[in-house]
Amino acid sequence: MLLAKTLSYYKRKDVQRAMVEQAANKEVAVLFGGFDGYFGKRPDILMYPEDVMEFAKKKASSFHCSEELWSNPLSLRSEIKKQEMDELRIGWDLILDIDCHQFEYSRLAAYYLAQILKDLGISSVTCKFSGNKGFHLAVPFEAFPIHINNITTKSLFPEAPRKIAFYLKDKLKPLLKEGIMKLEDGDVSKIVSITGLKYEDIVKKIKNDEGFDSMVLDVEKFLEIDTILIAPRHLYRMPYSLHEKSLLASVPVNINNILEFEKEMAKVENVKFDVPFLDRTKAVRGEAQKLFINSFDFYPKEEKSSRENKEYVLPDEAIVEDYFPPCIKNMLLGLEDGKKRSLFTMINFLKGSGWSMDAVEQKMYDWNKKNPEPLREVVLKGQIYQAKKTKDVVPPHNCKSYYLDLRVCAPDSFCSKIKNPLQYSRLKFEMNSKKKGSPKLSDEQKEMRRKFREKKKQEKSALED
Repeated sequence: MLLAKTLSYYKRKDVQRAMVEQAANKEVAVLFGGFDGYFGKRPDILMYPEDVMEFAKKKASSFHCSEELWSNPLSLRSEIKKQEMDELRIGWDLILDIDCHQFEYSRLAAYYLAQILKDLGISSVTCKFSGNKGFHLAVPFEAFPIHINNITTKSLFPEAPRKIAFYLKDKLKPLLKEGIMKLEDGDVSKIVSITGLKYEDIVKKIKNDEGFDSMVLDVEKFLEIDTILIAPRHLYRMPYSLHEKSLLASVPVNINNILEFEKEMAKVENVKFDVPFLDRTKAVRGEAQKLFINSFDFYPKEEKSSRENKEYVLPDEAIVEDYFPPCIKNMLLGLEDGKKRSLFTMINFLKGSGWSMDAVEQKMYDWNKKNPEPLREVVLKGQIYQAKKTKDVVPPHNCKSYYLDLRVCAPDSFCSKIKNPLQYSRLKFEMNSKKKGSPKLSDEQKEMRRKFREKKKQEKSALED
């Protein structure tokens, strides 16, 4: 059924032309075999309309492309160095991925975000439906200033879009809170029912202007705008590509009529081509300068710097799962929600626990199979690639609210002694090693330790050379 539908859709000449137009100077990745399928070779490109049909004949279900613009996308490779990427990159588009897990809320968030961008003087902002529950808003590279703080804008990826997304999410939250409360006639129980979250998860207590306690809706619990996942060679679903779960097309939406958009409009028989997405001809160079300035000024530089640059010494050997804190163990069981944030946390935790990146990568792929709705492989590869590039250890978030929000916090008696999951595993490992010696290891854990020691020897030898 899926193959018949995809073939019928992708053989349309108007679909093929539109997708090839969107693929100019972009890396393309093709998903074969549906939602549980696999991505084809990377990098790839779409040069001719016929390429779309050739992929469809090989059971392509969806097409994804890079945010970054490349002089020659086919020169990219998995182990490419940053300097080479900077030389190949000729720009990048700002793609904001909005997902509230509920179509009506996502639509409302897209509407408000579009208004924020337009109020900042950006006339070239465009929007498209993701194909399932979310929306993508885009600002073309041609709208950006050529330089920011004497640095060429094209080299500010992924730093700049992360800062912009962080700033815009903060601007969006109060508008979305008010909009959702109005949509649901102030009935929080409706929001609880729709989101599937608990009342205490989405309502928080704050002090109002008079100093009294006030209960307010916390939309951040179900609002996602990618910040961590904006990374080199990060991909998004191409306009007009089908979505495997819904079999709807990722169609552009008129920026002035977002609230009128309905999923019916994304059915393959209703797809039209009268609304642009990433229309570079409408962009005015530098019209997004105010957005850049506000975002860079807003971003918490000191907090980020102190967290990322704090020195952390790796343990002499990899710490096994017996000593992991309850929150990490719960994450590793598989998750319904919060998988993207948890992936980032688990990679940094395992890396900080002395695991080799090969072992981390294997563990994350095994974990993803346990999720009721696994993350796309491109998401896994993107975060793992970024972790491999980063030599320094970035400890995961400190305890309490972050893990409570993810609903994995289940403190035991040892948790009161620590502030960070890495402290837990490190201290517990050291204490138990002194008392009882190391626990009996599985064959997998023995092999992991062997690889870790071998890697350390190679690194020491390289330093001595």
